[in-house]
Amino acid sequence: MPKPLSAETIAHVKATAPAVAARATEVTKAMYARLFQDDHIKALFNHANQASGQQHHALAGAIVGYALNIENLEALIPAIERMAQKHVGYHVLPEHYPYVAKALLGAIAEVMGEAVNDEVLAAWGEAYWFLAGLLQEREHGIRAAIEAVDGGWNGWRAFEIAERTVESAVITSFVLRPKDGGKVLPHKPGQYLTLRLTTPDQGEIRRNYTISNAPNEAAYRISVKREEGGQGGSRFLHDVAQVGTTILLTPPSGDFFLPQAPERPVVLLSGGVGLTPMVSMLETIADKHPQLETAFVHGALDGASHAMDSHVRALAKAHGKTSVATFYANPAANDQAGRTHDHDGLITVDWLKANTPFETADFFLCGPRPFLKAFVGGLSRAGVASERIHFEFFGPADEALAV
Repeated sequence: MPKPLSAETIAHVKATAPAVAARATEVTKAMYARLFQDDHIKALFNHANQASGQQHHALAGAIVGYALNIENLEALIPAIERMAQKHVGYHVLPEHYPYVAKALLGAIAEVMGEAVNDEVLAAWGEAYWFLAGLLQEREHGIRAAIEAVDGGWNGWRAFEIAERTVESAVITSFVLRPKDGGKVLPHKPGQYLTLRLTTPDQGEIRRNYTISNAPNEAAYRISVKREEGGQGGSRFLHDVAQVGTTILLTPPSGDFFLPQAPERPVVLLSGGVGLTPMVSMLETIADKHPQLETAFVHGALDGASHAMDSHVRALAKAHGKTSVATFYANPAANDQAGRTHDHDGLITVDWLKANTPFETADFFLCGPRPFLKAFVGGLSRAGVASERIHFEFFGPADEALAV
């Protein structure tokens, strides 16, 4: 545990937090501009999120959240876990933290000007290093736990694409096996991998992709949507990568996963390519939890974009206690409710109330931002306790999902 913050530091941070919050996005933009002057630091980041502004917005929210809860560390535990998992995935190491400190404090001084003096800036620096200490302790613990398991590893490991399967018009699956022939760390169903790719047009990039198969010791499967106008990851995998292509991976990461021993019924609720962690969970449920009441509810645009439906229905049939319902938001001419899918239109909370174990289930959600905004808030307003709502968003954490 890092040395506790002084009362003076806490007072300075709390007093200036509202002013920093008002200009937090400006601060993060200035911080990233400074960070990216170092190429080896720049390589640690997902620049698709940078280009969209998502990362600036997410970090601004994290900085403000930390400042406002600086005396309430319990409230920070979920955010610290999420950040630590992400750092392990991107192979962020202790030696990278001083670069962030220098960039952050320089950005605060640049943007805030006379609103912060040297004493206040020093307080923010002390607060940063306190948080950095908490993160580094957790990251060390995560890495040690991974390395202690047969098949675990630290840092980057070479894998190759062993299989490539087209799942729909926009989603393709890739089975990844280690080139050294060894075992892999069994992931927790719902976790993701960080891939280090060398692309023809953008050089080295790092991307997160959720694992879509059940935990095992032999291989991982990722199911990737081709993103039109994407920043290189999905385009490389769809257009360049073939069976035999080498890809570097860090071990599975993430704090969104099915418990090892689920205590309540489960609703797996997804939109679009958000079905990937749900398929991993469903494969696990079918194999390990024969008595677990499960509802698999998925929304797709249409039949052409809908992936893995036959696989999902086969798993549900074999399990015997899983129901499946699919919704098409914009059915094509050859899509027919009752034949290619179950329902036209969008999933609603009212439908979930009537057709799933709504009052007792744990809800696992994954999908695009509008989907999550609708259901994280919608389920809460319908009386589902926050501890029964678990969600994953493909991008930086975003306070816009808050109820």
